[in-house]
Amino acid sequence: MVTGMRDGEGMAPAGAAGAPETFTGHRGLLHEEPLICEYPGAFGKTGVDLPDVEIDEAPLAGFLREEPIGLPGLTEPEAVRHYTRLSQLNYGIDTGFFPLGSCTMKHNPRLNEKLARLPGLADIHPLQPESTVQGALELMAELADWLKRLTGMPAVTLVPKAGAHGELAGIMAIRAALEARGDARRVILVPESAHGTNPATAAFCGYDVRAIPAGADGRVDPAALEAALGPEIAGIMITNPNTCGLFERDMQQISELVHAAGGFVYCDGANFNAIVGKVRPGDLGVDAMHINLHKTFSTPHGGGGPGSGPVVFSEALAPFAPLPRLECDGGRWRLVEWPGGEEDRSFGRLCAFHGQMGMFVRALAFMMSLGRDGLKRMAEDAVLAANYIRARLQDAITTPFPGPSMHEVLFDDRFLKGTGVTTLDFAKALIDEGFHPMTIYFPLVVHGAMLVEPTETESKASLDEFIMAMRSLADAARKGEVERFTEAPRLAPRRRLDETRAARSPRLTWNMAGEGKAAA
Repeated sequence: MVTGMRDGEGMAPAGAAGAPETFTGHRGLLHEEPLICEYPGAFGKTGVDLPDVEIDEAPLAGFLREEPIGLPGLTEPEAVRHYTRLSQLNYGIDTGFFPLGSCTMKHNPRLNEKLARLPGLADIHPLQPESTVQGALELMAELADWLKRLTGMPAVTLVPKAGAHGELAGIMAIRAALEARGDARRVILVPESAHGTNPATAAFCGYDVRAIPAGADGRVDPAALEAALGPEIAGIMITNPNTCGLFERDMQQISELVHAAGGFVYCDGANFNAIVGKVRPGDLGVDAMHINLHKTFSTPHGGGGPGSGPVVFSEALAPFAPLPRLECDGGRWRLVEWPGGEEDRSFGRLCAFHGQMGMFVRALAFMMSLGRDGLKRMAEDAVLAANYIRARLQDAITTPFPGPSMHEVLFDDRFLKGTGVTTLDFAKALIDEGFHPMTIYFPLVVHGAMLVEPTETESKASLDEFIMAMRSLADAARKGEVERFTEAPRLAPRRRLDETRAARSPRLTWNMAGEGKAAA
């Protein structure tokens, strides 16, 4: 082992299964990369020489540092190699299939990236005069028009900076609408199959949250919903398609029931990519819905920066949407920062500025590249890919609900019963096969859930390779090859951590004297 290399927990130890012993600790041309402060000779040198600075008067009075700051230093080649090696450990959508259910990890066309980085769009400042950003404002108006047409909703705000931020905007608009009519309601209904952010958002806005159990088919039972409705119900937050990968086919009836009880319908549109061009949420009776631009229209999670969660509103909620809003006056675009009159009862600003321009550009480029027919084909291909995986694995891996699936297919752990292999073990073994694991143990309504979302950007060859890996692992589990799973991942740069210990006894500091190690 090279001097200074750490031998922390979770590393693939030399000589362990899949980690052949070497003198250096490296494997092949893949280096075991230490932290910067662990490099041999990391202190007392610098990659650049700066002239001494003479200060006549100390600006910090008696608080100037008297001792060396003690930061590690590297030569330029060492620094370049350190960060390049770390980047080689990163797994992303550009390096492999990423079947992460409910997260839409799909390819981002490079054309969209190129457009988002044009200086005239990437370098504008939110405080620039409107006269200097007319093109950007027109782009935002064009995007807003696309969103309204695709959803069948009359109003939209582009301000929210993420899906959960959009949820907040929608629930605040619902609360403002209820307050405007003097109707103080205290409860938001949330189905069991909802995203976890839904009840969190409702609670953050001061509402009590009441769960609606899923029916035997994994969907909201209208009868159970009707029994829960009453004068205290402000609305429902429902995900459609839901987190079981199923379309809520009773959505119109659900909306009618909630409206008849005086409440509003908030739809979590995180899975809009499954129905865009096929179904307009406005036709289903939805009053507000956020759209994750960064996943439905181009950029996957973690794929290039912040998210964006515009919210579309029904006529009933449009007057309460947040500011600013875009208006065109005499051919010039402007941002309206203050309510305009009696009918404009916005709950105010949600954040300081106007949204994420980079996401706006990528999303509009994606829409205009595909067109309405192309977006419809995108949704169809995403659904086809999920059902292809479902059909090819249905004799090997159990599914909790009858199909068809929407954009993601949900498996459970019944096929592992009696094998000694858990859902977590199975997911870890996928890493050894070269695949990022799917979402596991979510949604909570299914025991040992495994949620796979292939997206529309994967080829049939990629799907077939994944399917064969899944079938191979299912066969291995049934044959009793338990250690293959419980020791997984055996071939990754890091072995499996003790997750219970890491959660209950985390070590979050680094002791420079070497008496402690990095966080568990």
